[in-house]
Amino acid sequence: MNPVRESRVQRVRHELKRRDVEVVKVEPLGRHFVAVTFRGEELADFVSASFDDHVKFIFDDGGAEPVRRDYTPRRYDREARELTIEFALHGDGKASSWARQAAVGQRATIGGPRGSMIVPIDYAWHLLAGDATALPAIRRRIEELPSSVRAIVVVACEDVATLTSAAQLDVWQVADGAALVEAIRAIPLPPDDAFVWFGGEASIAAKVRDVVHGEKGFPRTASRISAYWKEGASDHHEDL
Repeated sequence: MNPVRESRVQRVRHELKRRDVEVVKVEPLGRHFVAVTFRGEELADFVSASFDDHVKFIFDDGGAEPVRRDYTPRRYDREARELTIEFALHGDGKASSWARQAAVGQRATIGGPRGSMIVPIDYAWHLLAGDATALPAIRRRIEELPSSVRAIVVVACEDVATLTSAAQLDVWQVADGAALVEAIRAIPLPPDDAFVWFGGEASIAAKVRDVVHGEKGFPRTASRISAYWKEGASDHHEDL
C-alpha cells in the first residue's frame, strides 16, 4: 500500500501568451545538444517558476501549418529579455532539424507556459531521471539545489555534457531506457523527505511509473513521471 503523504508541491497557473522572438545566440553543447537564445520585448513579463515547465516552441518549416513542440525554458534573463532553450539533436524530427540549422536572426514564437508545478528545493533527497529530452530540465533543477541535499541523476544518454550543482550529486549514466528502469529498480527510495522526477519516452515512463508507484509503493504526491515523447508520434506530452 502506498504511504499517505501530504503533497508539498504547489501548482500555479499563468496567463497564456504567445511571444514573437528572434534568435540572438546559438551555442553547441557537446555532440547532441544546442542551446538557442531568443530575445524579444514581449519576453518582459515571461514567467517560468519550475524546472520542468514547458513552453510551446512554434516555427514555420514551409508546411501548411506551423510546427509546435514542447520544450523546457532552460534559462531566462528578464533584464535582457532573453530566453534560452536547449534542443536535443536526436533523430530527424522537425524541431531537431530546425535546431541543427538555427542561426542568429531567425524568427520563432514562444507560447506559455500555461502553469508551473513548483517542487520545493529543500527535499533532502532527489531522484531525477530520463533520456536526452529530460536533460535540460535536469540541468536546470540541479543548478537550483542547495549543498544540503542529495541528488541522484540517472540518464540514458551517451552525451550528458556538463552537470553543475552545489548539491551532493551522484550521476548514473546508462545505455538505454531498459537499463534506466533497472537502475531505478535498484535504487532504494527513502520513505520520507524525497522527490522522484522522470521525463522521457512514453513506454519507458510507464515502466518507471510501475516501478516507483507499484513495486516500491512510493507516493504519487512526491513524484512526477512524464512522457515527454512517444515513439512514432509527434508533439506528445503526458503525465503518468
